[in-house]
Parts: sequence; structure tokens; C-alpha cells
Amino acid sequence: MLTKEPEATFLAGGTNLVDLMKLGVAQPEALIDISHLPYDRVEALPDGGVRIGFAVRNSELAGNRVIRERYPMLAQALLAGASGQLRNMATTGGNLLQRTRCVYFQDTSKPCNKRVPGSGCPAREGYHRNLAILGASESCIATHPSDMAVALVALDAVVRVQGPDGERAIPLTSFYRLPGDDPTRDTVIKHGELITSVDLPPLRFAKYSLYRKARDRASYAFALVSVAAALDMADGVISDARLGLGGVAHMPWRATKAENALRGKPMTEEVLRSAAEAELADARPLRDNAFKVSLARNMIVRALLDLAQGEAH
Repeated sequence: MLTKEPEATFLAGGTNLVDLMKLGVAQPEALIDISHLPYDRVEALPDGGVRIGFAVRNSELAGNRVIRERYPMLAQALLAGASGQLRNMATTGGNLLQRTRCVYFQDTSKPCNKRVPGSGCPAREGYHRNLAILGASESCIATHPSDMAVALVALDAVVRVQGPDGERAIPLTSFYRLPGDDPTRDTVIKHGELITSVDLPPLRFAKYSLYRKARDRASYAFALVSVAAALDMADGVISDARLGLGGVAHMPWRATKAENALRGKPMTEEVLRSAAEAELADARPLRDNAFKVSLARNMIVRALLDLAQGEAH
């Protein structure tokens, strides 16, 4: 049905979409209720991984025993986002598809390339304290707001979508787009495609993971910087690591440069700091968000030290 309605939108929990409609940012001609579809379970996969249906509520997922024990960074990320009331409504699929909270995007009286292509990005010279330092462009410096997605990108999650052309599986690292010259599209999902589930691989050392979030107030605030981290060590040497960053880019940022710099190295603060600096070497901060570079570096180091010292187990 959606492919026949070019301005129609799927609706499940509606926690972000309804707000955007009230602001006049989203103006779908039709809403298609998908809340009744049978994708509301967390299921074991044959390979030992986990499949999360798109309609699983954030609160339910955060409290799921398997998620808490095997993927604690995900449970912690979910609990770090929004209020309990919103978590009871928000779905897994909707969380992934959140739009930026950039004030210029949300204010229809202001120009915004993401909302009106070619109108400009006033955030570059205006209010940008909470906006991107990595992967931004002249067209857009918005950040992605999801805490959950930061943990999922670190866990090598795969998004499964169903559409007119059938089903496809998209690694979350390839699901989101950087703004480039066309910041209107946040993801590679096509019109008419529906997220049906998210698959988590059986990452053995994901049980040694955590999520840390720096924000302006203690509750219900979006991340200035967040870190999802998992660590595998043997005899004081880092065997493997997973790192995701939030609040720093147009997409949940997989810190592959830092991961590569950590593998095979001794667990020392100097090694951790060097890895963090390798990831942030390409940061391009603006006047009011340069503090995010040092904040991100320090948070990466602190998160990994906590894991190494067993404080997150």
C-alpha cells in the first residue's frame, strides 16, 4: 500500500513522528498503522544471535534477560534515552528512524538543507553546540539522536527490511548516510520498505560491554557525546574491541580506527588515548562544539579503562 501513496508514512509507536507532525516538519498525506503486525518478539537465532522485532518496545527490550546479560551496552543505552513513559511507547524500528533534534530542522520558519534542500545550514554560524564534529558537510552538521543505535552499531547489528522488491539485510554500519550534498535522507531505506527486525550476532565478548553518555542534564537529554564499548582481553593484551560513538555525527559512528589501533596492544592508558586520538584525528569542530573532541577522547579512554578493571561486569 505504501508504494501507492508517495507521501504516506508507517506509524507504530509514533513518539518522534507525531512530534514532527505537530511542528509541521513531517506532513504525510496518509498514515499506515503497523502496530498490529507480529514483529513484537525477541527471539534466539540458530547461530546463537538474537532477533529483535521492529515492534518490540524500548522498555521491554531494555528489561529482556538475554539482552541484559549478553548485550549490556544495549540495555544501558536504552535506559539512557528518553523517559520511562516514552520507552513504553517507542519501538525498535522507530528508534532507528528518529530524525535529528537540530533546532533549525525542527523550526519551519528557519532555512534547513535537511528539510528544504538548498535553503542553507544556519547552524554552521548559529547554534551548533550539540552538533557534529565527524563526517559533517557544508550542507549539514546535524547529529543522530538515538542512544540505542550507537550500541547496535558497535554490536555489528543487521537491519532486515521488507519492501516491494523483497527482503534485504543491511548492516547497521551501512544503513545510515552521511549528509554529503543531500542531507534530506538519513538512511538507505527505500520508500515502501519496512524494518521488520534487527539481528544481533553472537559476539562472545559483548557481555563485557557498557554505554556511557555525557549530557547537559541528568535525565531526558540527548547526548553531547556517548560511547558504547566492548572489550576482549587476555593476559593484559587487547584481543578485540568494539566502539560506537553518539552525539558526534549525522549517524551513529562506528569507531573502526580506534578499534584497529587497539587490537594486539597492551592495555595501558597511553594505548587507549592514542587509539581515541586516531579516531578523532579527522574531527572538524566549529566555534562552539570544539569541546566535544576532548570530551569524546576522555570518554573513550574512561569507558575502556572501566571495562579493563572489571567495573562494568
